[in-house]
Amino acid sequence: MYCPHCGQQQINEVVRFCSRCGFPLEGVMTLLANGGSLPAFPSGPTQPSPRKKGVRQGAMLLLLGVLVVSLLGILASYAPGRLGELFGLLTSMSAVILFVGGILRMLYAGLFEEGAPKMRPLMMPYVAPPMPAQLGVDRSAALPPMSGVQQGGWVQRPTTAELVRPPSVTENTTRLLDKENSK
Repeated sequence: MYCPHCGQQQINEVVRFCSRCGFPLEGVMTLLANGGSLPAFPSGPTQPSPRKKGVRQGAMLLLLGVLVVSLLGILASYAPGRLGELFGLLTSMSAVILFVGGILRMLYAGLFEEGAPKMRPLMMPYVAPPMPAQLGVDRSAALPPMSGVQQGGWVQRPTTAELVRPPSVTENTTRLLDKENSK
């Protein structure tokens, strides 16, 4: 398999990232496993989870409570005598039943009912790559040669101490001795 980003040939098929550019290869492996097409996902309407249904039912009870209590309250204020008392009693009972019932239904759904099923991930599960000894690959040849650094000689480290004041007299003296030895 070759990396689609940089063209680097991969050692084996279970590599998760390109060894040269770091491009994630899991999506490429999914495409190759499915013959070049993405796996099919259900596209039709799905049934809401029991938890979602319960929360909706509780919200509908609360909204119905607002409507019913306000209508019964208006009727209780305009109804004469015993009929007004009856509407007043119905108003208070419907307020308790609908408001408390709606809140309890939502709590029950949130705490005890099952949520939506977990979607399985698109990516393939991780498989540990085989060790280099198992592949018969020389690990030293797998890395590219170092570039930009002299292979044989000692590279002098740049002196950056001029940017910061030396912390002690000893370090300053040592630096002077290093300059005398290099001449």
